Amino acid sequence: MELGLVGLGKMGGNMRERIRRAGHTVFGYDRNPDLADVHSLRELVDKLSGPRVVWVMVPAGEPTQSTIDELAELLEPGDVVVDGGNSRWTDDEKHAGELAAKGIGFVDCGVSGGVWGLENGYALMYGGDKEDVAKVQPVFDALKPEGDFGSVHAGKVGAGHFAKMVHNGIEYAMMQAYAEGWELLEKVDSVTDVREVFRSWQEGTVIRSWLLDLAVNALDEDEHLDGLRGFAQDSGEGRWTVEAAIDNAVPLPAITASLFARFASRQEDSPQMKMIAALRNQFGGHAVEKK
Repeated sequence: MELGLVGLGKMGGNMRERIRRAGHTVFGYDRNPDLADVHSLRELVDKLSGPRVVWVMVPAGEPTQSTIDELAELLEPGDVVVDGGNSRWTDDEKHAGELAAKGIGFVDCGVSGGVWGLENGYALMYGGDKEDVAKVQPVFDALKPEGDFGSVHAGKVGAGHFAKMVHNGIEYAMMQAYAEGWELLEKVDSVTDVREVFRSWQEGTVIRSWLLDLAVNALDEDEHLDGLRGFAQDSGEGRWTVEAAIDNAVPLPAITASLFARFASRQEDSPQMKMIAALRNQFGGHAVEKK
C-alpha cells in the first residue's frame, strides 16, 4: 500500500525504513528538508492514491493539532489519519470528531520500540473503528515484531494512546525499581561487582527483562555511571497515568512514587528536607547542617 508519513525524527525515520523494507511505498514529510521526500503536506497528499492513509509522528499538543487541522483541509472522505505520537487519549476523541465531520477516519496508535524498532519491530496499540483500522492494517503488520504478538486493536478511539500511557507508567515503576536496587548494591562494601550481579540476573530470574538488558548495556559503557548527572525528565505520560488513576479511583502507589522520584532528581537542594531538618531540630534538638 501507499502511506504518507509526517515526522521523520528518530522514530519516524526508522519507521519509514521498516515499512519500505516490507514492500510498501512511503512518502515522508518533515520540516527538515534533508529528511523529507516531499516538501509540503499538500504535496504529500497529492502523491497518494485514495483512500489515503496519513500517519502523523510529531510531538503531542500543538504540533499534532496543527498538522491534523491542515490535513483536514487536504484529505477527502474515506481517507484516514493515524496519530502515532504520544498524544493524550482525551485529544483523540477531539481529533476523531473534527475529522469525522469531513468524512475522514481517525486511528490513534501508541508506538513502543524506540531506537531499536527498526530491527526488532514496534509494539503497537491502536484504537478506532474496524473499517478505519483495516485500511491501515498492512502498515501495522509491517511495523510489528515478528510472531503472533506485539500488535493489538485495543478498542475505541483513544484506547491505543490510553494503553500506551499505562505501558509507560509501568515502565516508570520498573525503571525506578532497578535504579533503587542498583544504588543499594553500590552502597554496601560487601558487594564488589554490582555490574556482574545485574548481568547474572539476565538469565533464570523472575526480574529478567529487556530493561534489565539495557541496564547492563549502560553499566558496560560506564560501570558506575560516573559520567551521568542524576537528573531524569518525564515525558508527560507518567503524569497522565497518575491523573487517570485519580479520576478512576485506582491506587497506583508504585507508579506514582516513581514519578515523584523524577521530580526529586531535579532539585539541587530539597526544600522539603530543609523543613524536615528544621522540625527535627525544633522538637528534638537534632543537629542541622548549615550552608
